[in-house]
Formats: sequence, structure tokens, C-alpha cells
Amino acid sequence: MKIKAISDLHLASPANRDALLDLPAFGSDWLILAGDIAEKFEHMRLAFDVLTRKFEKVFWVPGNHDLWAIPEERGRPALAGENRYRALVNLARSFNVVTPEDPYEIWKGQGGEHVVVPLFLLYDYSFRPDHIDRETVVAWAREEGAVCADEMFLDPSPWKSRDAWCDRRIEETEQRLAGIPEGMPTILINHFPLRSDLIHIPRAPRFTPWCGTRRTEDWHTRFNASVVVSGHLHTRRTDWRGTTRFEEVSLGYPKQWDQSIGIEPYLRDILPA
Repeated sequence: MKIKAISDLHLASPANRDALLDLPAFGSDWLILAGDIAEKFEHMRLAFDVLTRKFEKVFWVPGNHDLWAIPEERGRPALAGENRYRALVNLARSFNVVTPEDPYEIWKGQGGEHVVVPLFLLYDYSFRPDHIDRETVVAWAREEGAVCADEMFLDPSPWKSRDAWCDRRIEETEQRLAGIPEGMPTILINHFPLRSDLIHIPRAPRFTPWCGTRRTEDWHTRFNASVVVSGHLHTRRTDWRGTTRFEEVSLGYPKQWDQSIGIEPYLRDILPA
């Protein structure tokens, strides 16, 4: 048995959908889906249907694209904000996919017992230089061409801002994480990186405000993480901070991966290491 991980499948792209369908079955392996699966429910449903038939257990955390308020049908309003997130959770549960709202699962395979922790934390624009304040950070990013479509499509309602939604998610999650038995190793899963020093996007160095929150910089030590899994950056890599392994597991858009070899080589082994 293994735990594998991937993110940023971006199933709006036909090439990515075709590659998903071509994945072989992985028997008793578990799969982590670290967000940005699709903007539309029909493609989310496709992912959950296909992957729950190829893996014994599937975990999902939402990415920003999953939360975009995109209408499913012409002339009908899009689900947005908390309502959209809850509808995605219900969809995932209908396929027995584990979400950030479900009890934490315990991995008992190779590598020893670990608590598998799906997180939904969002971002609060705090990954920015100290001399840039919250009110000017979006304009600061735009000066060098860094823009994020979340400003148009990621509706935080009923919260007044994405920052406020992020604050609420962190407060609720900290309470749940405090219940993990002391000393139990964890696998933390979040679409956005937990630390700003893990962000390496040379093509858009000022994109950082949409990439996480400083409030999670110490979570890997605070919550005893052996591995932290994230996506979002489309820069596949492995990093270490102390004894914690950080895995960025994005697939990305069709031009960002080799379509001739399919998706399987991009599945990252999380456990055993």
C-alpha cells in the first residue's frame, strides 16, 4: 500500500480529462487530491467517479479554482462562497471521498501510523513584503504583471472578504488539530503552501499574496507533520524544513506536463517515503 498525491488536474482541459481516464487502477493505494481539480461540478464529479474506482481511498481539499463562482447552466446563478464549498463537500461524500469536514483517517501502512489531515485554509494576502500593506498589495502585485482571477471569481460570501473566510477556517481547524494525540505523526494536506519560503514562481514572483497565510508558517512543527502536501504553484518540487518533507504535487495545464507519458508518472509517493 502507498499514499500517492497529485493536485491541479484542471479538468476544464480536454487533454487532462483524457489522461485522467487513462490512469490505471492502483488497488489498495490511497490518493490525495490537493485541490484545483475543476471549476465545474460535472468535472469534479468525473474526477471523484474515476478516481474512487482506481484507488481504495481518496482525500480531497479545495483549491481556489474549485471554489470559483462559475455558472453551471446559462442563465442560472452560480453557487458561491461557503454554499459552493458545502456543495462540493456533499458531492465528494457521495463518492466516499474524505474532505476537510470529515473525521481524520489513520494510515497504518508502511511508514508507520500517521493521521491524514485534509485542510481548507485559503489565504489572507499576508505573504507579502513587510513594507506593503493589505490595502495596496493587489496594486503592488499588478505592477509586475501578477494578477489573480480569484479577485473576480472567488466570492467569499457570506464572509466580507477572503481574508475573513481564511481567518474563520484557521480558527476552526486549529481547534480540530488540537485533538490529535500528542506525538502522533501527521500528513497535512492543503492546496496552498503553508510557508512563504516554499514559493518559487520565477514567472510571477509577486503572485505570493494569493498563496497562503503567515499564520501557518509553524504548523509543520506545531502539529508534528512528517509530510506536508500542497499544490497551487504549478512548480513540482520536494523541499525539507527540519525533519518535515514538503511536496508540491501539481500537474498543471497541458503545456506544463508531458502528455506523451500520461498522468501516472506525476503521482507523487507520499508514504512510504
